[in-house]
Amino acid sequence: MERLRRRNTTRPRTGVALGFYGAKKNRANAKKNSQRARAKRARKASVRPQSGRDARRKMAAARKLSPLARLIHTLQQEKIRFLVAGMSAAILQGIPATTLDTDLWIDLPERHYIRILRLCQNLGGAILANTVVELTDGSVVNFLYRVDGLRSFEVELKGARYLKWLGTRVGVLGLERIYRSKKLVGRPKDIAHLPLLKQGMALERQGSRRAR
Repeated sequence: MERLRRRNTTRPRTGVALGFYGAKKNRANAKKNSQRARAKRARKASVRPQSGRDARRKMAAARKLSPLARLIHTLQQEKIRFLVAGMSAAILQGIPATTLDTDLWIDLPERHYIRILRLCQNLGGAILANTVVELTDGSVVNFLYRVDGLRSFEVELKGARYLKWLGTRVGVLGLERIYRSKKLVGRPKDIAHLPLLKQGMALERQGSRRAR
């Protein structure tokens, strides 16, 4: 009887000991699993802010662009070819003059003007006429679909100059082509610009001679 009692009393202890060690082992495994889960979450969290920072940088860079620069970059992104024309182009080439608006010669048929207007509206611009838009800062852009006195866009593009402007590279009509068009149109303001253009053309010729 005493032997049986001893056996009966020892069995539960063994069971308790096994249960204790099993529970201890389970708690250790659970702790390891929770540590692994936290490590995974930490790795994911470390990646997300970086992409957010990149997106914020791009948005901040876009906001820093002037409305005209945003328009120029948008035209390029949409693969719409254009040339800077008129006195805007002359000023970019060093002519000491001022102008109240920017002339852009667009390589599209004039009947497609609505495409340009919609693009400007998406940038917050206000339509003043079929070919005139006021940007959000009050600056005005004239869209030209032909230039009097000049050949086709395709031909004039081959002889255009390329300059860095508003953070990108743009094509501009040369001074001689601007002079030719303004002389033919003959409006009072065009005639007033001719002496400045003529002087600029003379300086260009002198510079080219010296370069030789």
